[in-house]
Amino acid sequence: MTGLEIQEYYHTTTFGSRVADGVYETLLDGMESEELRVNEGVHVWHYLILDDHFTWRECGRSHLCRVMDMLHMGFVDEVLFGRETVERPPKLVKAWMQTCRSRSL
Repeated sequence: MTGLEIQEYYHTTTFGSRVADGVYETLLDGMESEELRVNEGVHVWHYLILDDHFTWRECGRSHLCRVMDMLHMGFVDEVLFGRETVERPPKLVKAWMQTCRSRSL
């Protein structure tokens, strides 16, 4: 079983409640994914992509620390920043495909 959810928070001029809500929703999604993994044995890949320098470096450092905490607690598999938001996804998709192919054998 796999799932995909995309939440977009973009074109913000300040670090408002919309982005803070996104951080909180990411935490909740990570906790739900952990519960699914523990209780049902299903792993859902959970990635967070952050691509706005001003929002995260200038306005949202305290929330950025929460993102790093989620990563270290295992609620997010990977956090992508800057160029990684373009370069990393093709490699992730290849890994997903390999995993899905190995499951179908």
